[in-house]
Amino acid sequence: MRARTAILCSVADQGVAALTNILVLVAAARLSTVADFARFSAVYLVFTVLLGVSGAYTGQPLVLRRGGGADTLGACRSAVVLTLGASAALGALLAAVCLFVPGDTARALLALGLVLPVVLGQDALRYAFSTLQRPQLALTSDLVRLGCVLGALAAQDYGAAPARLIADWGLSALPALLLSAALLHRATAGAPLRLRPMLRRGHLGQRFTVEFGVGNATSQLSVLGLGAVGNPLLVGALRGATTLFGPLNVLYTSATSFGPPLLGRIDDERRRVRATAGLAAVLAATAALWAVALALLPDGAGRQLLGDTWPTAAALLPATGSQYAAMAVGTCGLLALRMLDPRTTLSIQVVFSLTAVALMAGGYALGGVPGAAWGLALGSLCKAAATWTRVARLRRRRSTAEALSADVLPAAP
Repeated sequence: MRARTAILCSVADQGVAALTNILVLVAAARLSTVADFARFSAVYLVFTVLLGVSGAYTGQPLVLRRGGGADTLGACRSAVVLTLGASAALGALLAAVCLFVPGDTARALLALGLVLPVVLGQDALRYAFSTLQRPQLALTSDLVRLGCVLGALAAQDYGAAPARLIADWGLSALPALLLSAALLHRATAGAPLRLRPMLRRGHLGQRFTVEFGVGNATSQLSVLGLGAVGNPLLVGALRGATTLFGPLNVLYTSATSFGPPLLGRIDDERRRVRATAGLAAVLAATAALWAVALALLPDGAGRQLLGDTWPTAAALLPATGSQYAAMAVGTCGLLALRMLDPRTTLSIQVVFSLTAVALMAGGYALGGVPGAAWGLALGSLCKAAATWTRVARLRRRRSTAEALSADVLPAAP
């Protein structure tokens, strides 16, 4: 497949995935009361964390591979098999624990445990297709999933329990999972299955998982913590606001996860960094324009999107829009660092993710839910500045090393 066609298919696939993600949350908001949407949001946040861990451990190291040899084909099969096995074990444990816990949230978590292998397995297959540079297969699978999700959610009535919404959403991914598995089996037939290298100490996915844990997962779980000890509706309010930016959120994740195979087609390192910086500018501008468009949305249209959650989410739009503009710059900075040296991002994730959590907690103490949202925005801005400062330092070091090598080589006998 030509580079331009591959890029178009990859962008289209991320767009379909983004649309699916936002439709799920919009439908849940419209079908639920404020309290039920808060419960659904809490469980969906748990899924988001597990999805990030899965992608960090198996998906992100996979897409850094180059070439289409037997090792790469086997790595794709192995990553998918490991994801399915691990998610099935974790899902069974989660369902077993929640079976004996009362409450609507526990029942929704039980439903999540049952569908976890389906949703995580389908996502792992997307990484495999990206690594194989066959984004058209991922696009086909995600189109099937979008159609099934729309059908499943359209059949729901207002007041549907969070557990039922979670179950229907998860099971709607089953046709896409089966289709993707068949396509991958055909593409990697005969490739070796090797799980041990991914379980050994030193596997790059272990480092990426730690980065995710102290980065995205820390801030997301801290929202749950503030909701537990403070205002329980905080989770629904922040989740409702971020739902409106759902397409951008998926695009940012996709940039880190699926960007390396596409940017890897650029041979010159300097041009790759410039292309990543250009992507950061485009995504930041898109986030700003999206925030303005949402701010101008009539109240009636907003209620059609989020139902009873709209008023609280609309009040957070300026802060959330600023956060997503900063996230665009920071995400692309991390992408540039992954291509320059994937072992340089951990310290940034640790320091500035914990900084964002502290700023969010401090903002909540000073200004309630809006203060927490502005704290997250400031934390994202600090992380963005740190990532591109590190990129500039690495580029200067490499340029100096190249210049020294050029001076020494002519003098060699």
